[in-house]
Amino acid sequence: MGSSSGLGHELFVWVVIPGLIFLARICDCSIGTMRILFIGRGHRFLAPFLGFFEVLIWLLAIRQIMMNLTNSFYYVAYASGFAMGTFVGMYIEERLAMGTILIRVVTSMECTGLIEYLKGEDYGVTSVDAQGSRGDVNLIYTIVKRSDLAHVIEIINRFNPRAFYTIEDVRFVREGVFPDTEPSRVRNYLGMLRFWKKFK
Repeated sequence: MGSSSGLGHELFVWVVIPGLIFLARICDCSIGTMRILFIGRGHRFLAPFLGFFEVLIWLLAIRQIMMNLTNSFYYVAYASGFAMGTFVGMYIEERLAMGTILIRVVTSMECTGLIEYLKGEDYGVTSVDAQGSRGDVNLIYTIVKRSDLAHVIEIINRFNPRAFYTIEDVRFVREGVFPDTEPSRVRNYLGMLRFWKKFK
């Protein structure tokens, strides 16, 4: 009886508690990542709400550490949970794809085709003639939903695989031109076909 009780206690100390610390750190780091994201997006009420639970979970985890300072296995669980929580938070942030971004394209190639195609896909486009260190260049600006980033980058690479572009987060957009729905793959290819026939 005593042996069974001792084994249960050891299992609780060396497996259950470290596992809970590990999971708690995953949760609070993930929530922390989302809180920072919502702060950047200007969500004044949602960010503090998440902050409450982030700190509460952190306190529960650190309490177990402070009660068992001689158990180094808890430290490993704490640090591992932090690392995994950071990864999970980044993954969630990427999947949510919230907000809008500015894509700035700098190219010395003819960009009429790229501009017309982006307009055909209902993206707002602003183009400016500029002077680069190696001659004349064209600047193309477009503000898109973050969920459309991969699609727009694919379009840019189709027309100019060597184009230089930068991507920046946009905190606030008052007005803009955005596609009503995310274009399907079939629509993309049909649009490309119509475009090449037009400029052939």
